[in-house]
Amino acid sequence: MAQVPQTFLDALAVRTWCGLALRALGRAREEIDAINVYPVADGDTGTNLYLTVESAATAVEAVFAGHEARGGGAAPAVPGGGAPGDPVASAASAPSLADAVRAMAHGALIGARGNSGTILAQLLRGMAQVLAEDPDRTRTDGKGLGLALRHAADSARQAVAHPVEGTVLSVASAAADAARTADGDCAAVARAAHRGACAALARTPAQLPVLERSGVVDAGGRGLVAVLGALVETLTGEVPAAVAAAGTGPAPEEGAPSGTATDTDAGTVIDPCEPPDGEQGDGPAYEVIYLLEAEDTAVARLRDRLDALGDSLVVVGGDGLWNVHVHVDDAGAAVEAGLEAGRPYRIRITHFGADDVHTVRGERPPRERVQRGVVAVVPGEGLACLYADSGATTVLARPGEPPASGELVQAVRRAHAREVVLLPNDAELRHTAAAAAEQARAEGVRVALIPTRSAVQGLAALAVHEPGRRFDEDVVAMTSAAGATRYAEVTVAEHRSWTMAGICQAGDVLGLIDGDVAVIGADVTDTARTVLDRMLAAGGELVTLVLGDEAPEEVAEHLRNRVREAYLAVDTVVYRGGRQGTLLLIGVE
Repeated sequence: MAQVPQTFLDALAVRTWCGLALRALGRAREEIDAINVYPVADGDTGTNLYLTVESAATAVEAVFAGHEARGGGAAPAVPGGGAPGDPVASAASAPSLADAVRAMAHGALIGARGNSGTILAQLLRGMAQVLAEDPDRTRTDGKGLGLALRHAADSARQAVAHPVEGTVLSVASAAADAARTADGDCAAVARAAHRGACAALARTPAQLPVLERSGVVDAGGRGLVAVLGALVETLTGEVPAAVAAAGTGPAPEEGAPSGTATDTDAGTVIDPCEPPDGEQGDGPAYEVIYLLEAEDTAVARLRDRLDALGDSLVVVGGDGLWNVHVHVDDAGAAVEAGLEAGRPYRIRITHFGADDVHTVRGERPPRERVQRGVVAVVPGEGLACLYADSGATTVLARPGEPPASGELVQAVRRAHAREVVLLPNDAELRHTAAAAAEQARAEGVRVALIPTRSAVQGLAALAVHEPGRRFDEDVVAMTSAAGATRYAEVTVAEHRSWTMAGICQAGDVLGLIDGDVAVIGADVTDTARTVLDRMLAAGGELVTLVLGDEAPEEVAEHLRNRVREAYLAVDTVVYRGGRQGTLLLIGVE
């Protein structure tokens, strides 16, 4: 039986909405992934929206938990309890509306994934800005909800550098327009917004040719319809009828009662972030996303810089914290722009691959779930591009900022694979990676953790990765390759310390072999040569050098000449690693 409509939106309703939106996106995730053809047919819009709302819901739950811990009383968790209109769901048992919507917006901002997820985060932030204007208000009425939806749509459009009609922006605007004309309480406004969104979604193929050719509606818009449908369910107890993913047919009617099922060469220093001449394709090769702590004025300059570098630019947030999303060919330059603006972190670089980059004709099919993927933690954007070019999903680790297990789990989800090989590339991340692997297994993904201790070991493992082999055989081969690779790094001591090679002073150049300090020197090139000679004394066939941004330019050429003159049967390859925290990484296979 349908629930009596709720006339207002309060903190408990926000909590319920987040839970129901997460459930709706979970059911529709694969369907939305399958129709993802714009701006890049990478088949992950549903997953990205789910992860964004998951982060928002988690943040709201944390606010309720904090309120309860302070003696505010326990409120029923949703979904599964606390129906709208339940008298026990009183203001005394919940945080304020402002606290709830701010948490929702902040959670979405820090957890936003992909183009559509970033836009959704701004939509939620726009709503929160209106609903939290009065910190003492415990609820809002239909007029307040309508104003929040209008500001959400407007702020999301402003966050996109070049808005395109036929996308989630069109759906959000139509929802806000419909909500404005609604006469009634929050339930009536939510119904109107959902109807407007459904009608706009059905029109997206006529607005965007790539959708019409593919016979689908916009994936991001489809996700927003699911989120608005959850708002209707929150306020009425009714589940709106399923929305077709095909780009034909009328907008659906509403009114199904709650509980109704819903559908769903040698000699060359290689910069892996710079594509070879003639291989630019028809669109940028990388998606770059990061959180950024920066002032508003710096962000304005960042927008101009990134807009000149690529497309699909979305910068959302405010009050010193921003989420930056852009598609570029030079991922390193996009990260550098963030460093100039402020402090970027949680940096994620994804290579679309030859079949994923968007085209003028837009005729490439969306990515399907693959059988096997690789997830790797890397210390610099140059290495991130290199790993991504080899098909890996990367998690960028900054010095002093190791990724949490949750970030690794999210990377496993982004890999969009049934089987995943996880490369932590750092001995200190072993337990974090193990926890992430366990979580991913609980979600139905087969995960193998290879205990790589350096990015050069990960490169060796990735070089022998063969998805066509049986999973166990592939893992054994990759583990063997990583284990057969000795690793070293050259760095500068930050303070006086005792080491296995003696006492070092701040500013000394340190050469670490297999994790232990083996050489203390005063010159980077001399120290690197000594380290390399010690490693090659035990033999080797291939030397891999990864140069950090602060490494002297002559180091690579000197070491390459040293190998050529003293070790005739050994090849050398050199990469640029970007800001990787060390001057030089060395691998010997």
